[in-house]
Amino acid sequence: MFTLPTFQTAQTRLHPHLVPTPMTYATPAHLHLKWENHQPTHSFKVRGAINKILAMPSLPPLLITGSAGNHGQAVAHAAQIASQSTPTQAWVFVPENTPHVKVNRMIALGAKVERVPGLFADAEAKAIRTAREHGVPFISAYNDRDVIAGAGTIALEMLAQTPTLTRILVPAGGGGLISGVGLAAKAVNPAIEVIGVLAEASPYLYHQFYYGHMRDVEEHPTLTDGLAGAVEPGSITLDLITQACDAIVQVTEAEVANAIAFLYRELGEVVEGSGAVGLAAVMAGKIRTDDRVTGTIVSGGNIDPEKLAHILAHIPTP
Repeated sequence: MFTLPTFQTAQTRLHPHLVPTPMTYATPAHLHLKWENHQPTHSFKVRGAINKILAMPSLPPLLITGSAGNHGQAVAHAAQIASQSTPTQAWVFVPENTPHVKVNRMIALGAKVERVPGLFADAEAKAIRTAREHGVPFISAYNDRDVIAGAGTIALEMLAQTPTLTRILVPAGGGGLISGVGLAAKAVNPAIEVIGVLAEASPYLYHQFYYGHMRDVEEHPTLTDGLAGAVEPGSITLDLITQACDAIVQVTEAEVANAIAFLYRELGEVVEGSGAVGLAAVMAGKIRTDDRVTGTIVSGGNIDPEKLAHILAHIPTP
C-alpha cells in the first residue's frame, strides 16, 4: 500500500543527499519541465536507488542490478554514499548496446560493469541469477517498493513548485517512475491526470496497460534506450500502473529526435531520448497542453555525444 506518508518518508531519507531539481516553463510548448537530468548522475534513478539502499536494515558487500545504464549509475552512486558507514560495491549487468557514456560513468563511480549479449531482459535475468548465486539482494530498477517510493518524490516536488499542475506526463519503461509519480501525485490531488509516454519501438507497458499482457510485443532499436526492454514477469508495477496512470501514448523515433534537438537548441539542455518523450508527445500534437496546466519529467541526460551530434546534424534548424 502506497500512501502519502510513504513518499514523505522517502523524501526525508533523500533530503541530506539530494537537492530538489528545478522546474521551468517552456512557453512555446505550454509545458512545465522538471529537470531530473540535473541530478548528480544526470537521471531521476538516483532517487529510488538511494532510498532503497539506505532503507536496508543491513548493507551487503555487493549490490547487484540489471540496468540500461541510468539505474546502474544510481546504484553505484548510492553505494558510495552507503559506503561511508559500511563498505559495499555495485555490480551492474547491462545490455551490450548500452551507451558508452553510461558505462564509463558507472565505472567512474566505482561499479563493476558486465556487458551481456542481447537485450535489457537478458542483462536483468543474468543479474537476478548472479545475485541469487552470491546470496545478495538484486536491486530492481522498477520492481521494488522503495525504488518506486523514491521516484514518487518527484511528484511531491513538482506539486510544491507548481501547485496548479493538473496533468503530469511521465516517461514509462519498467513502470517504476510512472507508478511512483502517479501514486504520489494522486495522493496529493486525486483529480490530477497522469499520462505515460513511451516509444513505439518498445511498447511493452502500452500493451500491458491497454490489453493486459505483453505477449507478441516486437522490440526495435530506439533512441529511448532507458525505457526499452521487457518488464520482469510478476513485477508489482504491472498492477500499480492501473492505479497510477490514466493513459499511455506512444511516440516515434523522429518525434523523439525532434524533441532532443529542441531541448538542446532552444533551452541549452542535453537530454537523452527517454527524457524527451513527454515533450515529443506534445510537439507532435499527441497531447494537448492548452487545456490544463501540464508538466513533464525530463528524466535523464545521459546521451552519447556522438548520438546527440548525429541527431543535430539530421534535424534542420528552425
